[in-house]
Amino acid sequence: MSELTRDQVVSAVHPVDDAIVAEIIATGATQADLATACAFVAREIREHEARDVPTGPVGEVVSILERVGARPLRGSPLGEAGSTLE
Repeated sequence: MSELTRDQVVSAVHPVDDAIVAEIIATGATQADLATACAFVAREIREHEARDVPTGPVGEVVSILERVGARPLRGSPLGEAGSTLE
């Protein structure tokens, strides 16, 4: 299991400050967990539907992202660059 780095968190979600990055890293989530949490949040945003939050580190990251209003940069309903044009 590999610990997340600040750069991995910052490249996956926005906006986040150093305190939120530290909180996400402290969950013990892996890069795969972070990707799963981002996909979960992006799907909730896209479908406008609340779902049961997963358990474990993925759920902890989802809860943090939802609490602070951070949004995944990947899997966004507006695409990676914020546009629906591809």
